[in-house]
Amino acid sequence: MPGLGGRMSTVIKAKISKLLDRAEDPAETLDYGYNKQLETLQNVKKGIADVTTSKKRLQMQEEQIQQQIVKLDTQARQALSQGREDLARAALERKTLAQTELQSLDQQVAELEKQQESLTENEKKMRAKIEAFRTKKEVIKAQYSAAEAQVKISEAASGVGEQMADLGLAMQRAEDKTENMRARASAVDELEKAGTFDDITQLGPPQDDIDRQLAQLSAGQQVDDELAKMKAEVGKGAGGEQQALGQGGQ
Repeated sequence: MPGLGGRMSTVIKAKISKLLDRAEDPAETLDYGYNKQLETLQNVKKGIADVTTSKKRLQMQEEQIQQQIVKLDTQARQALSQGREDLARAALERKTLAQTELQSLDQQVAELEKQQESLTENEKKMRAKIEAFRTKKEVIKAQYSAAEAQVKISEAASGVGEQMADLGLAMQRAEDKTENMRARASAVDELEKAGTFDDITQLGPPQDDIDRQLAQLSAGQQVDDELAKMKAEVGKGAGGEQQALGQGGQ
């Protein structure tokens, strides 16, 4: 489906853009842009140097050709003065070719001079723009650093920062666990007092509340029976002693 594919592409691009935006450091971005402009400026300066070098090379050729033209003119005059018109003509022909080459070099030098002037002017304008950019980027970096510091201070003071938020959640979880532990301890204590938990040391099957009450009644009855029996035995012992004392007196 073309519509679905386009939508997915837009969503993916939006996600990537968001991640890049979060990872982007304005200071690093500005410094990177400034460095790239400096590289461009260096390339322009290199271009100016190359054009100047080429112009200087052509000018050196022009000087050599001018010297050759003077030499050929002198040779033509000497040959003509000695009656060697043929040699004079040959020298003048070479002189004419040299003059034609010199004119061509003059045109090339003029073109290189125009290129040099244009590049030099562009280099000046670029250097001024780069300097203005450098000043502006330093101001922006300072403003961003101040704003970032202010945000961190405000977040720390108000407790809305990411770290403070994590600590707040951790504290809330600790409080919840503490309350749950207190509630559990209270419930265990209450159940223990109610006798809900069986004594693991007792022998025999577990007893419920009715069994315990019946056992208590049985135990009480047994104590009463033993107490009555003991009273009877003590009573008999006391009577026997009195009878023995009476017989001894007779």
